[in-house]
Amino acid sequence: MLSVLRVHLPSDIPIVGCELTPYVLLRRPDKTVTTDDVPDSSPIEGHFLRYKWYRIQSDKKVAVCSVHPSEQATLQCLGCVKAKIPVAKSYHCSPKCFSDAWQHHRVLHDRAASAVNENGSEEEELFGRFNSSGSAASLSGSASATSLTNGSTPLYPAAVTQRSGGETWFEVGRSKTYTPTADDIGHVLKFECVVVEAETKVPVGHANTILTSRVIPAPSPSPRRLVPVNGVDVIGHLDSDGRLSSTGTFTVLSYNILSDVYATSELYSYCPSWALSWPYRRQNLLREIVGYRADIVCLQEVQSDHYEEFFAPELDKHGYVGLYKRKTNEVYSGITNTIDGCATFFRRDRFSHVKKYEVEFNKAAQSWTDSQLPSAQKKTALNRLFKDNVALIVVLEAKFSNQGADNPGKRQLLCVANTHVNVHQDLKDVKLWQVHTLLKGLEKIAASADIPMLVCGDFNSVPGSAPHALLAMGKVDPLHPDLAADPLGILRPNSKLVHQLPLVSAYSSFARMGVGIGLEQQRRRLDPTTNEPLFTNCTRDFIGTLDYIFYTADSLTRNFAACLELDVDISQNGDTQEKGQEKLLHKDKLL
Repeated sequence: MLSVLRVHLPSDIPIVGCELTPYVLLRRPDKTVTTDDVPDSSPIEGHFLRYKWYRIQSDKKVAVCSVHPSEQATLQCLGCVKAKIPVAKSYHCSPKCFSDAWQHHRVLHDRAASAVNENGSEEEELFGRFNSSGSAASLSGSASATSLTNGSTPLYPAAVTQRSGGETWFEVGRSKTYTPTADDIGHVLKFECVVVEAETKVPVGHANTILTSRVIPAPSPSPRRLVPVNGVDVIGHLDSDGRLSSTGTFTVLSYNILSDVYATSELYSYCPSWALSWPYRRQNLLREIVGYRADIVCLQEVQSDHYEEFFAPELDKHGYVGLYKRKTNEVYSGITNTIDGCATFFRRDRFSHVKKYEVEFNKAAQSWTDSQLPSAQKKTALNRLFKDNVALIVVLEAKFSNQGADNPGKRQLLCVANTHVNVHQDLKDVKLWQVHTLLKGLEKIAASADIPMLVCGDFNSVPGSAPHALLAMGKVDPLHPDLAADPLGILRPNSKLVHQLPLVSAYSSFARMGVGIGLEQQRRRLDPTTNEPLFTNCTRDFIGTLDYIFYTADSLTRNFAACLELDVDISQNGDTQEKGQEKLLHKDKLL
């Protein structure tokens, strides 16, 4: 007979707006074990699974601290109440908690006041969040007391199923998944799974249940401060649809989103488990990406299943077309769907897709070893070079024009390279070889067409390293310390480590500009020795720059670069699990 072996949740702390998906392990009548669902529409030997979710409400009212959600609140900000900010954001566990959070907390007051002055709809505009389907959901309103919906279950009357010991259990869902609402804040949820006989609808055996911790409100994101340059700001050039309206200009975003398979408590032990969970992170990532309104988006560490099931369909709703290249899997031995890769999205009303090139560094390694090494040395060489990294190169055609009357019919093409270079710090030769291989491929494209280029990605290389020098300077000093370790001879002769693409870093170009509004403020966010950002990656163990956007200076001009922050609290809202903590965003103009 069908039986339930195990039930558990990836995280026991539920968050408003983040879908809960329990792990249910079953034993089929034939003794095989599976996690597949068995709905009443497809019973197995006359039995199916029935799920229920309950909200446990105590007679004693409990408020949860908005900063430390595991703590009970002891004070409330009356300014939030007056400003009609969602009440969950007004609670704090101690005076010190409120004082420490004030700099961030006061932003809620300022934003609420600003929204009231502008349109009077602050709660919907400011505190709406993306739920699991990507639509905006207000956290401040109350769910209906007479009906409910969750998962794929249709509306049905809410039911009080049990009352004992000062507790009341409200049935809130009848599907396997459940998305907590604002009404659940401060309450414990209970998940119940039981085998039911299909004919009689009577449960068979005992019910398997899980109790969660108290539901917490989703933390407010830290505000992003954009630095205007020469009076140009992102928001200042948005049209009524939220897009840049200047003819011939476009914005580019590069972001390593941190693959879910790498977002583990072992690697990020200082982050709470709920902040590492994919249902929580994906809604924040989507909100962040969409919020920048970039015309071109280059993402790294995108799992193939997340691309197909989440990013592609959700960003399509916002007008984006996506292209994807998954890493090769000669090294990776896990589930194929969780292999990550590079995804490039572009606005369909701004660009059209012309051509796609896929760079597999494993294939390049195989070709090099076949032509350069004897058979006895190939296995050792491939073990060092095979790291599964890839690059995605996309040629786009602009649907806007910056051409004069003398070239009215000339196509405006743009080549966008998106890559994620090998992460291992003891393989500096492999990093440099991968970057050199990519640049050689781009040179071939440039030779076949006069085309502007963008080179974006996570290069896992700090400013001043050999890969960065090759990208930014077009060559590597033969005495560079990164060249000392080259056991395979893949970097010899060192004179070959050059390229002819006129690449310039989007941020380092600030050093060559004069005086202007915001320039000095921006320069303070740059390393004066390299003219690159002080950091694009912020974790407990490393703060530095690994991510870049390069552009060909002979065909593109940079109008601004944005999103550099210095005062990031690495403990705020569990944000440090995001590998690309500082996103790179800049605006180019076709020449």
